[in-house]
This record gives sequence, structure tokens and C-alpha cells, in this order.
Amino acid sequence: MPVSLRFHRFDLRLKHTFTIAHDSRDVQPTLIVELQDGPLSGFGEATSNKYYGITLDRMTADLESIRGLIEAGTWTTAEKLWQLAHDYLKDNPFAQCALDEAAHDLMAKQAGKPLYRYWNLDPSRNPLTNYTIGIDTVDTMVRKMQELPWPVYKIKLGTPDDLAIVRELRKHTDAVFRVDANCAWTADTAIFNALALKELGVEFIEQPLKADDWDGMKRVMEQSVLPVIADESCIVESDVERCAGYFHGINIKLTKCGGLTPARRMIEKARQLGLNVMVGCMNETSVGISAIGQLLPLLDYVDMDGTLLITNDPATGVTFDFGRVIYARENGTGASLKK
Repeated sequence: MPVSLRFHRFDLRLKHTFTIAHDSRDVQPTLIVELQDGPLSGFGEATSNKYYGITLDRMTADLESIRGLIEAGTWTTAEKLWQLAHDYLKDNPFAQCALDEAAHDLMAKQAGKPLYRYWNLDPSRNPLTNYTIGIDTVDTMVRKMQELPWPVYKIKLGTPDDLAIVRELRKHTDAVFRVDANCAWTADTAIFNALALKELGVEFIEQPLKADDWDGMKRVMEQSVLPVIADESCIVESDVERCAGYFHGINIKLTKCGGLTPARRMIEKARQLGLNVMVGCMNETSVGISAIGQLLPLLDYVDMDGTLLITNDPATGVTFDFGRVIYARENGTGASLKK
């Protein structure tokens, strides 16, 4: 199955400056990988990321270095391509993610099925996606919520006024809240804040402590009145088992773990360990978001609002109806680049 490899670069403009505890940005560069086989094309995506040292140039160079392996077409499944490429891309999971998503999209299109059907998954109980409110002035955070009424909001925290922020936001909606401290709290702060946050209708706390503060997380896990979900503490497959006993669940990012192939293995391992499972996004276009959507039947929670946070999506794919994810009519992940 010889294929041709193509790259598409885009600068995504964010609707609002996106601020979390350790970063702030107005533009998000992204790389879309295309695997073309005759009239069919599979698409995958990974964004650049300063925190992890990932640039579009680095992703492109690493994928170019194995162009021959990819285009030879000796692989018969996306999983086999992932394994073949992994020796070369193990230090660049973002590039591996884009390639893996494109391969899955192409394989399902060749089979004439949506990817979730190709995997024999039942979408009848898919979770709703949250909508993320980045750190800003309280008035601006309220305005962001009012711009898009939604059933579930994820609120980015990590400021000296975190509880005051949530109290003010709560005055303006009865939606479910989730909070993400992005490693900004101490164990004492997390345990204390959880008491107030539970009363304010918060469902869980994502990554309250620094990724390597395992002693602190043990205390939080034991004493928090709210569930805690790992993000920065759960990057790759080997992290899942480590999180058991320290977190109630994990948040998988496809770009960080290397794509759909390892994400499915991480989900299976998490289930064996009794952990809840969430998948999150990185401000991707409809290409990356549509790939996440194929995993919905396997998840408890999802954060796939990336396309709702940008103004110039160059692709089409899944859409949303008040938190509910609507699959595209096309096969594969349903994603296509706009003409």
C-alpha cells in the first residue's frame, strides 16, 4: 500500500489570549500530516508546544527522515506503522501522533467506515465535551462563558484568587465546573480548595500539583473531597500504572503519548487499574479534534473544545451541539482540509 506523505502548516488564531498557569498565547502553530493513497487521504495533526520543546520544523524534519519507511507502504495497519516509526520518533511523540492519526483515518476510509465503527465502538453513551475558560480577569472569564453557554466548563486556575474566581463564575451559570490548576498548587492548597470547590459545583480537580510531587499527591488523593485527575503526571503509557493510588483518573493527550495507538492501550490499562479516563486536546483544528472524537465511547470525560477556541479552522470534521459531539458524515475520523 504505497502512500504519499504531505505536510500542511497553519497558524491558528485564538479567539481570546489563552492563559494557563505556565503559558500564554494568541496564536497556535500546528502541523497537519496527510497520507494520500489514490483518491483517499488520511489526516493527522499535532500542535507545536514550547513547554515540551516541539516546533513545526522539528516535527517535519523527523517525519521527513522516515519518509521512505512511510511511503513504502509495507505496513498493513496503523498500529504496525506506529511500531515501525516508533524507533525513529520515540523522542518526538507529537510527530508520531500526527502520523498515527493520519494512518488511522486512511485505514478506516479504505474500509469505508467511520473510525469508531472500524473499532466496533458504540457511541450511544458518549460523554459531553467541556468548554475551557482560560485564566483572565474575572470579568473577561464571565464574558467568555456568556459568549458560549455550555453544560460543562473547565476553568483554568493557578492564581492567588482561585476560589474568588470560581465563586464569581458560579453566579452566572449552573453548568458543571471542572478546574485545572496546571501544577500550580501545593498539597495543602489543593486539599483546602477542594472543600470550597465541591460546594461550588466542581466535578473534579485536574493536576493540582507539580508532575513529580508524588508524596504530595498521595496526601491529596487521600484527603481531597473531590476526585483528582492526572495530566502532566500521565504523559506516556508507562505513567498510567504509576498514577494508580495517586489519582482517581488520568487525562490522556494524544500529542503527548504519540497518537491513537498508545492512547487506546493507556485506556485499557487505566480500566484494569480502576481509573477514570479523560482525553484532552491542545487547541487543534478539526483534524485533531475529530481524531479525539473517535475515542468517545471509551471515555468518562473529554476536553475536545480546541476548534471552539480558534477563529480560522482550516479543516472540517466533528461539530458540537451544546456539548454533544456530532460526527461528520465522512468515513475515517471525518476530517478534511477545506478547499
